[in-house]
Amino acid sequence: MKLKFWGVRGSIPTPGPQTVRYGGNTTCIQVLPSSGDLVILDAGTGIHALAKQLPKQLNRPVHILITHTHWDHIQGLPFFYPLFTAQNEIRIYGGQDPLTGCGIERSLSVQLQNSYFPISESQLKCRLHYRNLTAGAELRIGSLRIVPTILNHPVLNFGYRIDDDDGSSLFFTGDYEVPYNPYPPETVEYADFQRVVEQERQEAIKAMSGVDGLIIDSSYTDAEYSSKQGWGHGTYASSLRVARLAKIKKLFLTHHEPNRSDDELESIFAGLTNDSDTVGLQLYLAREGAEHSLC
Repeated sequence: MKLKFWGVRGSIPTPGPQTVRYGGNTTCIQVLPSSGDLVILDAGTGIHALAKQLPKQLNRPVHILITHTHWDHIQGLPFFYPLFTAQNEIRIYGGQDPLTGCGIERSLSVQLQNSYFPISESQLKCRLHYRNLTAGAELRIGSLRIVPTILNHPVLNFGYRIDDDDGSSLFFTGDYEVPYNPYPPETVEYADFQRVVEQERQEAIKAMSGVDGLIIDSSYTDAEYSSKQGWGHGTYASSLRVARLAKIKKLFLTHHEPNRSDDELESIFAGLTNDSDTVGLQLYLAREGAEHSLC
């Protein structure tokens, strides 16, 4: 199995000279399994560039797995050209929001309302299918076995574990903030909430344990995180700790903060390589256009 990054920024697209080396498109990752199926993780603006590399008429279905429906993970869907070609088959997977009861079909239909987009869903020419997934239930696509796990974020967010029949494995967190306890230790609420926090942390580590590659939300430095706790994103330090606990081989840091330049990214990365948690770990900054083998 291989993977290719098409979008690595978080929150909002950031084109320009300060982001040209690592890219300014929002989250989109292509999975290249041994079976040759076309599998895409999230549909941020990076999916537009991916679409331009595909033939107009596809000879196989496209499988798009959505971690969650915040804009930066779905805003490229209306610009995914295969949607507008007859005979193409597009399958979109994701979760059903427990608060609204809406399924993953809302990720596209909301964007195709007349107020936001000139083309309606009824004008799409492809064969379009939606499938709502359940946490812990295996999905099979060609040689891939895919299991969604609910990870901490302000909206329902699936992390996906992907195992290929060739023996390689991958985990993508989507947006993920390691659960924390908001109560001070001296309060009566602290102990009960801490048990919940520890359980959620352990479940996440178990889900991603031993994978060849972990793609993880690493938006903030520790200094930045102090004012952004609860926003649903990880830090460089928390990503390294997760990788160590889960015994990861290759760690890909992504969801780059939109205000961060390429130079700033590389400066932070240089500091990380001296961290004791990186011993024995292959560490990468996710970069648009980069392709990695997990075998």
